[in-house]
Amino acid sequence: MGSSFGTLFRISTFGESHGIGVGVVIDGCPARLPLDVSEIQAELDRRRPGQSKITTQRKESDTAEILSGVQDGLTLGTPISILVRNADHRSRDYDEMQSKYRPSHADFAYDQKYGIRAWSGGGRASARETIGRVAAGAIAKKILATFGVEVIAYVETIQNLRATIDPNTVTQAAVEANIVRCPDSAQAEVMITLIEKVRKDGNSIGGVIGAVARGVPAGWGEPVFDKLEADLARAMLSLPACKGFEIGGGFGMTERLGTEVNDPFMADENGQVTTSSNFSGGIQGGISNGMPITLRLAFKPTATVMHEQPTVTTEHENTTLQGRGRHDPCVLPRAVPMVEAMFALTLVDHALRQRAQRLI
Repeated sequence: MGSSFGTLFRISTFGESHGIGVGVVIDGCPARLPLDVSEIQAELDRRRPGQSKITTQRKESDTAEILSGVQDGLTLGTPISILVRNADHRSRDYDEMQSKYRPSHADFAYDQKYGIRAWSGGGRASARETIGRVAAGAIAKKILATFGVEVIAYVETIQNLRATIDPNTVTQAAVEANIVRCPDSAQAEVMITLIEKVRKDGNSIGGVIGAVARGVPAGWGEPVFDKLEADLARAMLSLPACKGFEIGGGFGMTERLGTEVNDPFMADENGQVTTSSNFSGGIQGGISNGMPITLRLAFKPTATVMHEQPTVTTEHENTTLQGRGRHDPCVLPRAVPMVEAMFALTLVDHALRQRAQRLI
């Protein structure tokens, strides 16, 4: 079903933006993994609203409650249920949306599919659904650490402002050093100024998030339909506002020759195979090759803007609608932990699948 993701490490998210709460059920987490709710909370705090002047001012603590699957600080191997209750939802901001479709939102599409929609707050189409993904991602990161794998995402561009970032050396501390989550500190200040200006104008802005997974061993991935990059693309494009996916050299390789973008193999003094370049982005033939996996994700400007725009009513009559409520002028800073979560969830699923794939 559309609310579940993964094969061996499988998650199912639930809840609506303005409902009682949102959360996730995780099935397939190995037993006896040390886990404290504070580790989940740390990741949720990175994506929660109201954390800075350039994010939505909805005030939510996003406090995680573990309902099942953990005892005495250890996972039981049974389904783990995590709930986050909604507190600061103001459904009155959406009264007009009950009878009008918001431009570029999922309102019209949901009505066409189901014949009904959660009009207040966007329901399941709201980015609030990603709370469950980030909570599950915190657990996935813990499991990946046992394999020596680290996942880091960061803001690379805001509109036409581009940061200089080396995915091989970028650190989590550098990403978290500023509110826009761009490890290029000088460019980060320019980005913050631009986002503030756009917010004051009642508009929105998009950009690109980069991500890297370091320490992934060679051999993860399930050709032909569950290639690692195919599952990563599915994971990332399932995120709200994500409209583009690149791995390694991506679209830029279309402008170059094969001799320029091939990754030549070589063996070091210990017989370990490496490459001198990484245009493949760490994946070849749908299987990880031991190099860092590098991704770039395009996020469109937030659909809600504080300007009057043409739309139609639920009766398909022409009208206009002006955005109201509290919204992110730019989704990218809060999307960074969401990208990390989906990256980690995809990798941990393939790690467990690879462990089951061969005896030696």
